[in-house]
Amino acid sequence: MAVLFYQHSAAFAVAVPLAAAFAVPLVAKLGKAARNAFVVLAVVFTQIMSWLMFQRSSAEGGFIYTLGASVPSLASPAGFPVRIVLHIDALSAFMAVISTTLAFVVSVYSFRYMKGRKSLDKYFALLLVMTAGMTGLVTTGDLFNMFVFLELLSVSSAGMIGYYGKGESAEAAFKYMTVSSIGALMVLFAAGMLYSQYNLLNIAGLADAIQFSFIDRIALVLLFAAFALKCGAVPMHMWVSDSYGEAPAPVSAFLVVASQAGLYALFRIAFTLFGGLSAAVMGWGMITLGMLSMFIGVTMAMFQKDIKRLMAYHAVSQTGYMLLGIGVGLAVLSSPVALETFGISAMEGGLFHVINHALYKGLLFLTAGAVIYRAGTRNLNNMSGLAHSMPVTTVLFIIGALSIAGLPPFNGFASKIVIYESVFMFNPLLSVIAMLVSILTLASFVKVFYSAFTGPADRSIKKAGEVPAVMWIPMGILAVLIIAFGLAPDTVMNLFVRPAVHALLNQAGYIGGVI
Repeated sequence: MAVLFYQHSAAFAVAVPLAAAFAVPLVAKLGKAARNAFVVLAVVFTQIMSWLMFQRSSAEGGFIYTLGASVPSLASPAGFPVRIVLHIDALSAFMAVISTTLAFVVSVYSFRYMKGRKSLDKYFALLLVMTAGMTGLVTTGDLFNMFVFLELLSVSSAGMIGYYGKGESAEAAFKYMTVSSIGALMVLFAAGMLYSQYNLLNIAGLADAIQFSFIDRIALVLLFAAFALKCGAVPMHMWVSDSYGEAPAPVSAFLVVASQAGLYALFRIAFTLFGGLSAAVMGWGMITLGMLSMFIGVTMAMFQKDIKRLMAYHAVSQTGYMLLGIGVGLAVLSSPVALETFGISAMEGGLFHVINHALYKGLLFLTAGAVIYRAGTRNLNNMSGLAHSMPVTTVLFIIGALSIAGLPPFNGFASKIVIYESVFMFNPLLSVIAMLVSILTLASFVKVFYSAFTGPADRSIKKAGEVPAVMWIPMGILAVLIIAFGLAPDTVMNLFVRPAVHALLNQAGYIGGVI
């Protein structure tokens, strides 16, 4: 049985949460406890499958899983592409582990946070569909199915954003769905352009056959713009504040990794499909988007009174660090000396920041949810003295805040210091701006701490006490990981990050796995 799961882990990681989503309403007929247990079981199983994928990828240097056949095939004798291929390398497995870890934390947290709300069967079904969409997006080796999983993720995310059904949440969901549809259409058009030339949709096959024609370059621009929009990079960030702000707090935490799935697709397209075509131009494009995202995101955050919108803008800002690190590596891709000297290090910092951001931003959104759960408001001006009645949440918030600000010994510092050092060797000004953004981030979260947690205690909140354990334990798990990754960054780098960077740079290995 263990061998079966090991061999088919890639298929199970996508199929199980998708099938479980359809089964949730049926299981709910047995009672809420049965439904909750079923959801946890499905998420835990999916997480185990992602770890098995990671182990197999590490052992075999990546692997191919072909649906409906034992051997992948790019084309039939007639020249038409056949079979759906899941292509898992260190980067894919890395992203799958991040997604399923947050799925577990968010699902457990949701049991109490969402208790008493209507249509919870649909809520947990959509949560599982989001999980399936994310794992599918980061494991597919097919450009068309990348579009399919992107749409699956977008539709389920829109449903979760509009869950409350109020005017603001409905508007946010509509805005998110509109923007996502535009991005998905761009991906579909690009896939059609490439298919019309090469009769291929498999990413490895396309990467091997691509001629870098004018149409190919148009497809590159469409794909680049679509996935930059999906990850919420400035100036395509207009959906982020509304979507993150109006969604339930656990959904906001999960949307962070949904956006990072878009980042994965952007990196995969730039490095693997197009093999660094116009690397300097694309690299500087990522760098520009990263710097805009960092500075505009943190600037907008400093003026927010709504705690969740403030954190949403910080999510935009932190995405900039990832784009900056990977962008520097892409910009020097054609220069082996520069790539070896600081380019690979910059990419390691960028990918390390992906997992760190998922942890500390997930924690911050969940602590915001805890505050809203007890205080009954999202307005910082209406909060005071929460530390008196919510000591555990206060400590967890401080851990998340110090981590996002890049202070030691937390994980945010571990990834940011790598980005600072490597980017400084590329362009000192960019590194200085990145450090300035971290200072402004710290100032912004000092404001949140001062407004919400200090001052005289609110008597009504003090009587309410700390949030239930089923809420702070998931937050505690993220806090422990934040501290552990900050204290042992080399272990995380060697286990997850460096193999992922190597996989991203190894286009020939990705192509060779299929050809």
